[in-house]
Amino acid sequence: MIYLDHAATTYTDEAVLKEMLPYYSEVYGNASSLHAEGRKATAAVDQSRERVARALGCKKNEVYFTSGGTESDNWAIRGVAYAKKEKGKHIITSKIEHHAVLHTVEQLEKEGFSVTYLDVDEYGTVSPESVAAAIRPDTVLVTVMAANNEVGTLQPIKEIAQICKERGVLMHTDAVQAIGAVPINVQELGVDLLSLSGHKFYGPKGIGVLYVRSGVRLQRFMLGGAQERSMRGGTSNTPGIVGLGFAIEKAVNEMEENNAHVTALRDRFIAAVTERIPYCRLNGHPQSRLPNNANFSFQYVEGESILLSLDFEDICVSSGSACTSGSLEPSHVLLAMGMPEELAHGSIRFTFGKRNTVADVDKTVDVLQNALQRLRAMSPLFPG
Repeated sequence: MIYLDHAATTYTDEAVLKEMLPYYSEVYGNASSLHAEGRKATAAVDQSRERVARALGCKKNEVYFTSGGTESDNWAIRGVAYAKKEKGKHIITSKIEHHAVLHTVEQLEKEGFSVTYLDVDEYGTVSPESVAAAIRPDTVLVTVMAANNEVGTLQPIKEIAQICKERGVLMHTDAVQAIGAVPINVQELGVDLLSLSGHKFYGPKGIGVLYVRSGVRLQRFMLGGAQERSMRGGTSNTPGIVGLGFAIEKAVNEMEENNAHVTALRDRFIAAVTERIPYCRLNGHPQSRLPNNANFSFQYVEGESILLSLDFEDICVSSGSACTSGSLEPSHVLLAMGMPEELAHGSIRFTFGKRNTVADVDKTVDVLQNALQRLRAMSPLFPG
């Protein structure tokens, strides 16, 4: 099996799993309990919070553990919206955000908030100037992702955050795809809130983080106990928290080595596809992109057909983003970038990981070329 869908999820690294295992059956106390077993769990949670804080360049008390990136996005956006609603009800985002962001702001629109959806250029980049032009006296939040999950384009978050700071508007970024792939320091970026998810950097699923800068007022997301400094009720997921903390530290420490590996594979793949397969288009920014991402649109064929053809040969890829791969609708990201709908339907995302090899790349290109030749031969539109 050749797995080229690391943007959807990564495997849990063996060292991360080893770190987690004792907290399932040996150190299993509730981190909210005051007895000795509870204190052991509390110490493990605190250590992970410190690891996350070091990785992000923030203070320990600015780290809140959640169930994942989707919850972190929801909490950041809804938490700010309702905490600041007396000041204003206007939110700014982009048209290429993850649905965890887009669906959240759409729901807020139904609840009386106003949302501006920013356009992007042909590479999927949000311009800081468009953010500045969209800010109004009643704007309370700007939310723009750090790196796009489909086409891999990196956004000018530092510049956008500076504009927000000058205008007195809070800035949130969904950094789910960026952590472990590009350097992320919240102080250097200047963001007020940041979301991340453990399973994107070889950590466990079902655990995430919301960074909240000290002084930012946020409405509670989940009512219940006093966990997460009384901001998010619910028993702490100690094994998941331990795994995330260890994984983010490992990802940051190994980033340079891992990026060199996946970038070489990605570049080899892009070069081979563009040379050997006609009527294809690389999507996203040619330089300012995630090191492991190669998103292509293939003319005269449906992406789902390509995906199934590759799956038949035990090659795992994604048609659009993983969260929408069950839909027959074309990628909202590609459409926002100005791509014709028929071409957007033929998009496939290939994302490389630590275990992939040159042999994986070469075999995938061979299988892809053969699959496209077969599928296009059946298309009445293909010019031959």
